[in-house]
Amino acid sequence: MSLTPNHLQGQPLEPIDAQRLSELAQKNIDNPEGGRKTIRTHTEADGQFRNYTQIRDLKPVLVSEPPALLGDDSAPNPTEVAQSALAACISVGIQAIATHRGVTLTNISIDIEGDIDISPTWGVGDLGEHKRPGVSDVRVKVTLEGDADRETLQKIHDDAIAWSPVVNTYTRPATLTSELV
Repeated sequence: MSLTPNHLQGQPLEPIDAQRLSELAQKNIDNPEGGRKTIRTHTEADGQFRNYTQIRDLKPVLVSEPPALLGDDSAPNPTEVAQSALAACISVGIQAIATHRGVTLTNISIDIEGDIDISPTWGVGDLGEHKRPGVSDVRVKVTLEGDADRETLQKIHDDAIAWSPVVNTYTRPATLTSELV
């Protein structure tokens, strides 16, 4: 099954600008503090677990829940969105690293499975110190094809995993503060 409307199987992926990638990398080498950014989003609830999130000036993103979790199945749920962000971040890293190393890729596909315990039911269900709401185990399977040998593709994969901001968020969670305003 192909989800990509702009890519024909077996053809090189549409390239990113290698020169601009190099310039961006050098800019951040020269000024590491300039690479620190704040990502802002704004979310509003629409009822029945539907939430719309504004990201930059893009069309709002809908996140919901499936019927089994009392939603209307109108959109992916928050954990599914986080998992898709994980896959997209890995893919972006793979393409950037491959471009930097002069490797032309014809396929990046990523399958992810994540195990989650939903029995705490948002803090109103089966509670206890032994409970860990959220994803506990994540299995990522990456398929890469291109004009490089398996060893080179493996190194691209490994480096993309090591340097992915979202992988690092999963494996080294951020400090989170929350306040009622």
